[in-house]
Amino acid sequence: MHSITQPDAGSKTGLWIGRILSGLVILLFLASGAFGLLKPALAAQGFAKYGYPDGSMLRITILEVACALLYAIPQTSVFGAILLTAYLGGATATHVRVGEPFFLPVIVGILVWLGLFLREGRLRALVPLRSNRN
Repeated sequence: MHSITQPDAGSKTGLWIGRILSGLVILLFLASGAFGLLKPALAAQGFAKYGYPDGSMLRITILEVACALLYAIPQTSVFGAILLTAYLGGATATHVRVGEPFFLPVIVGILVWLGLFLREGRLRALVPLRSNRN
């Protein structure tokens, strides 16, 4: 008979740090999306600088906000983190292509997963950072 193990509850401090990190990540993506929607002329200049075609900004901005919202909802947070990682991979590739430093999207990606890891016991059970040796 198989035993079902409960996910690690973690510490309350870790849970709150995870919530705060995740909240900051969500605010970052929502602010970036709002910038794209509220300042379209300025955002379009940035998109043109990176070589994106006209008309792509709205679609990419909607995708960014949708991924952040999926990450914010506990039931879809892992799926949202996967999508945000893909989005940030595109941002990293864009910065590499134009010869700019690419560490910022990488750091944000680390924060996405660190925040989720600290607040999601099921993820900690899948990816233990230490062994359960007795």
